[in-house]
Amino acid sequence: MKSLETSSKEALQDLLSKVPIIEIKSFKATPPTKTWAPDFIVEIDASGKSYSLACEIKASGQPRFVTAAILQLRDYVREWDIEATPIVIAPYLSLAARQACREKGVGYLDLEGNAWLSFDGVFIDHQVAEKPPSEHRGLKSLFKPKSAQILRTMLRDPDHAWRVVELSEAANVSLGQVSNVRTALLDREWGRATRDGFFLSDPQSLLDAWVQVYETPSGERKKFYTTLRGSALENAARSLMGEQGNGRTVFSSFSAAQWLAPYARASTNYFYADSEGLEKLISALHLVPVTKGENVVITLPKDEGLLLDIVEAAPDAICTNPVQTYLDLAIAGERAKEAAEYLRQEKLTWAR
Repeated sequence: MKSLETSSKEALQDLLSKVPIIEIKSFKATPPTKTWAPDFIVEIDASGKSYSLACEIKASGQPRFVTAAILQLRDYVREWDIEATPIVIAPYLSLAARQACREKGVGYLDLEGNAWLSFDGVFIDHQVAEKPPSEHRGLKSLFKPKSAQILRTMLRDPDHAWRVVELSEAANVSLGQVSNVRTALLDREWGRATRDGFFLSDPQSLLDAWVQVYETPSGERKKFYTTLRGSALENAARSLMGEQGNGRTVFSSFSAAQWLAPYARASTNYFYADSEGLEKLISALHLVPVTKGENVVITLPKDEGLLLDIVEAAPDAICTNPVQTYLDLAIAGERAKEAAEYLRQEKLTWAR
């Protein structure tokens, strides 16, 4: 297997060779120094002029590591007072990492084919739409049920600085799970660590990434018909939710949004419930199982966190929290997407 440095040099050579006015003169290691230095320097000619490219390779292209590389490269060029164009190279650079490079005038290249380089009349810009499978897996892992409990807890108050133990208890997950999520948030620069704890520094980008990979929660989905309509159905459901005892039932999707940020009433009512809550709903709402023509849909989610991380939008109107409601609506069709965006504007707007 090729080393990352070898692959990086080959990728850069392939990129530069496609520009007719560029001639590669040499790849050379940086001289030994007591301070930081880039991994290698590329000497090139472009239209008869000589240029140097100072290249730093990062095994991870997450924003935290790329930001560090940008600062190191810029300091190196400034400290040694050399004419060199800084370039960051990684296996894959996220969109946020690429944007950070552009904003600082630092070139970039990843092994997936994304590249941007600009100096003295030379301009290269190539973007690849697809994320590599490893990036999809990493994001999906961050949003799995236990991790999602942590994120929903943090999104309730993004500015709150959490200690690991405190967040573990609040989200009802293990210390190890919190530590893993903390690392992932810091790497992507969606979180920031301080002496008081860590908090969400970019909740909007976090939510943007979450909705891109979100899938319907696994669990049994049951369809019913009831003769109850409008406030009669809602009041019957709220009366059930207000009772003390076993069985959990919450409004979800359109039905939750109707309480949190009313946009458009749907003809179908949606609930999450456990098995006991299901039986109580069947009785309270006079539900009849159907295969089509349903006006009540009840999901029994495998992730019990969806039944615990709730809000009381009105007396006894127990709903999935705004984040979960937004995610469910966002993948439920075009009309639901409009309701999702309205909910986000009303309940999920945080300053960056």
